[in-house]
Amino acid sequence: MIEIAGQRYEWGDPLVIAALSGAAILALIFILLIMAVRAAGRSARMAAPLSQQMQIMGGHVQQLGAGQEQLRGGLQTVSDTQANAQAQMIQSMEARLASVQQNMQDRLADNAAKSARSLAEMQERMSETLHGSSKQTTTSLTQLQERLASIDKAQDNITKLSGDVLSLQDILSNKQTRGAFGEIQLTDIVSKALPTDSYALQATLSNGKRADCLIHLPNPPGPIVIDSKFPLEAYEALRRAKTEVELKAAAAQMKVAVRAHINAISEKYILEGETADGALMFLPSEAVYAELHANFPELVRYGFDCRVWIVSPTTCMATLNTMRAILKDARMREQAGAIRKTLKQLHRDVELVVSRVDKLNTHFGQARADLDGIGTAAERAGKRAARLDNFDFEELTPEDSVNVVPLTKPEG
Repeated sequence: MIEIAGQRYEWGDPLVIAALSGAAILALIFILLIMAVRAAGRSARMAAPLSQQMQIMGGHVQQLGAGQEQLRGGLQTVSDTQANAQAQMIQSMEARLASVQQNMQDRLADNAAKSARSLAEMQERMSETLHGSSKQTTTSLTQLQERLASIDKAQDNITKLSGDVLSLQDILSNKQTRGAFGEIQLTDIVSKALPTDSYALQATLSNGKRADCLIHLPNPPGPIVIDSKFPLEAYEALRRAKTEVELKAAAAQMKVAVRAHINAISEKYILEGETADGALMFLPSEAVYAELHANFPELVRYGFDCRVWIVSPTTCMATLNTMRAILKDARMREQAGAIRKTLKQLHRDVELVVSRVDKLNTHFGQARADLDGIGTAAERAGKRAARLDNFDFEELTPEDSVNVVPLTKPEG
């Protein structure tokens, strides 16, 4: 309960509540006014430097406008100056261009005149040269025709050779014909290197196997076999390989094929007590021989272990020449008695020749003395004939006068 002016009011009375509410609102408004006044004061204090900055910025803007006006005037001046300079440059360029065009026209006229004179002189020289070279041209055409005939003949030979190469490729593409080609090549090499009685072609051994060539060497080492059936299919596959996989597969096939062929030669043609302790594997191509020694040395060593020696046409010829020397030495040992007998007969014949030469020397000595006497007599006779021809009778010596034959008979 509240008492005001001698009257008491309850707190729950609407008038009290309304009065209290109004008082609270008035207090709040008063507080807000105070805060607004304080905020206005602070804003005024803060706005004072801002207004100063705004004034400064206004001055700067005015200066910027003045500078812009000056810049606009400068740009106009520069534009006018550039336009004038460009016009002057265009005028000078047009003048120079006109001068250059005039110079070019003058030079072109001079060059045209010089070219016309040079062309006339060249035409005269060409006419003279052509007139003077007509005979040479005729001769050259004749020689050219002869050379063309030779070229045609060479072309025919080349065409024939191409056909031969194609036929050779056909031969090498077939296994049987390739084997026959290797045998023919081996036969040609052996026939050139050895006597005909020192080898046998397609000889049959005791095991029933037929050797391509059997060389009759004396013991040791004994007869040795040469085989010419090399498996070229593996080498052809190796040469045709393009990728790494194909190359590895072809190399593996090459190793297997060559190793199997070496084993077959060792088993078929190396027979104890019948053939030599080794055999030769003939390769019909130097390229295959080089490929084996360059990229497959293990196959060459395997052939050494199996006592199978790999030879090419070149090395086979060298080996056969060595065999020929062995055969010649063996035959000389076999014919040692006949050689000694022949040497004894030769020594007797030489002694007879020496004795007869001595007799001939004696006869030649006598004949030489007789010839010397004949020459002396002929010289003396020539001198006498010359004196007689000159009627130099007074110069005749007593010895000469005694020997002079009178030309006429004496009287009475």
